[in-house]
Amino acid sequence: MIRKSGLLYKSFYILQKDLHQEFRTRYAINAIFLFAITTLVVVSFSIGAAELSQNILSSLLWIIIFFSAMTGLSHVFVREEEQQTADTLKLVAPPVAIYLGKLLFNILLLLGLELILIPLYVVFMDMSVGNLPVFILMIVLGSTGVSAVATIMAAIISRTSAKGALFAVLSFPVMLPVLILSIQGTALAIQGSSISAGMDEIQMLLLFIIVIVTASILLFEFVWIL
Repeated sequence: MIRKSGLLYKSFYILQKDLHQEFRTRYAINAIFLFAITTLVVVSFSIGAAELSQNILSSLLWIIIFFSAMTGLSHVFVREEEQQTADTLKLVAPPVAIYLGKLLFNILLLLGLELILIPLYVVFMDMSVGNLPVFILMIVLGSTGVSAVATIMAAIISRTSAKGALFAVLSFPVMLPVLILSIQGTALAIQGSSISAGMDEIQMLLLFIIVIVTASILLFEFVWIL
């Protein structure tokens, strides 16, 4: 049982608060879903009946995921500043719990988007996935990496005036290794390669996630709390 004074309990409390608030306002949900679906429709109609390689299909998928994430994942901290609830949040939970709760929220939000986006992408783009387990693993790892970068960047830009522009500009260079590895691994999965063929991408993504989450936990107090 998780103690109510424990770190995990407070992290899940932050997650529960954000989920409740998001389902009440639906700001981030509407933003990322509308952008993703609109972009998918535009891309599919632009391509028409052309046959695309696995690399291009994988690249287009992750481009849609990336830009969708940029439209909504920053809201997790921007909302606290706009509604002037940041100071109250700092009093009820330690910095690590706040960061982990926000990170879990962004991961769930992005995976929720992909549960709808990817089946539609398969249909609209006439794509077949050769190795479904590896494909799912690459999507989950890539989304976790994107969410980890987006969460700490959202904390950094939450107090600035040009939040939207800065969020994408700061996030992209840090997120680039995740996108490259995810595109390569997803292309292998679409092609039908075994998990051993994509092991380098999987290991590098895991290493990146561990590094970025650890660094974010160590730096979070200085970039948002203080």
